[in-house]
Amino acid sequence: MQFQKFGVPLFGTVVLLAAHRYYGWGGVAFAAGALVMWLLLHFSRMMQILKRAANRPIGFVDSAVMLNAKLRPDVTLMHVVAMTRALGEPRSAKDSQPELFRWTDATESHVTCEFRHGKLQKWELVRPPQDDEAASGSGPGQGS
Repeated sequence: MQFQKFGVPLFGTVVLLAAHRYYGWGGVAFAAGALVMWLLLHFSRMMQILKRAANRPIGFVDSAVMLNAKLRPDVTLMHVVAMTRALGEPRSAKDSQPELFRWTDATESHVTCEFRHGKLQKWELVRPPQDDEAASGSGPGQGS
C-alpha cells in the first residue's frame, strides 16, 4: 500500500482539524492556504520538469554512464526524468507493473530502469562492444 495515496490526504485532514481545534476558523483558513501552497509548489515543479523534457527526444540522455552513476534505489520516476531532462522510452506494456523505461546516449550506451509503483527498483547499464580498431588507435588515416 502506498503512503501517498492515503497518508497525504489523512495528514491534510488532521492539520485542518487541529487548526480548527486550536485556532478556530482563522486557523483553518491559514492551514488550508498552506496546504494549497504546498500543492501548487509540487504542481509547478512537475510542470517545469515536463516542459524541459518536452524539448528533448524521448529516451535520450547526454551520458548513460553518468546517469547510471547518479541513480539510487527508491528514486521516483519524476526525479529520473528531472535528471535526464527527457522522458524514458517505454519498454513494457502500458499500465503494467513493473514499468520499464530506457534512456540511450549518442554512443548507443543505454540504461534500462525498472520502476514499481513509480519508484526505481533496479537499473542496468549496457555499453556497446568496443571496436578493436578504434580501441587500438590504428584506424584508417593513422599511419603505423
